[in-house]
Amino acid sequence: MIGFLNSAIAFSLGPLTVRWYGIILCLGMALGIILALREARRQHQDEEHLLNMLLLIIPLAVLGARLYYVLFNLNWYLAHPADILASWKGGLAIHGAVIAGVLVLIIYCRVKKTDFFRWADILAPSLILGQAIGRWGNFANQEAYGPVIADGSFWSWMPLQVYADGAYHHPTFLYESAGDLALFIFLIVLIRRPHRVGAVFAWYLIFYSVLRF
Repeated sequence: MIGFLNSAIAFSLGPLTVRWYGIILCLGMALGIILALREARRQHQDEEHLLNMLLLIIPLAVLGARLYYVLFNLNWYLAHPADILASWKGGLAIHGAVIAGVLVLIIYCRVKKTDFFRWADILAPSLILGQAIGRWGNFANQEAYGPVIADGSFWSWMPLQVYADGAYHHPTFLYESAGDLALFIFLIVLIRRPHRVGAVFAWYLIFYSVLRF
């Protein structure tokens, strides 16, 4: 797949441009949904609840990701209000997506009188798997990179360096993707062992926050 990611654009159909970032995000969402459905079945939970949750969570999480990005770049968007909705120009933040998704899940569970923490546990591994996959969209866009890697330095061996502004940079997308994948494995092991309800979601919040820091 990496060989194909030499451009942000995957293909075009007339005026429609399909980008690798969108394809990668959709792949992450699809795998996450499949994983969550399997876990819901394993725990003998109502799959209809899960599908109803996801129909609300996914679009509102995307909206939350955009809103978070706009708020943290508010001065620029106040000067360019026409670009507030122009998400195709870039600007989604995972923090906003997680916050919006959790709020939607809390409201849904209260309305339907079902256990928020149980569903949060079921969804947490899917969420971090989607994040691990989604980070490769940054590679396609050649963005979200780290400091310059000097020629001949210890880090020169690092694969998938990002070339930008005339220099090679640390592939921080790769570092986070690897960390997300490790956290995913940990959560999958944890959720299949005896644990307190809510612990899987709690460990997601703790370890992902440390990883981002």
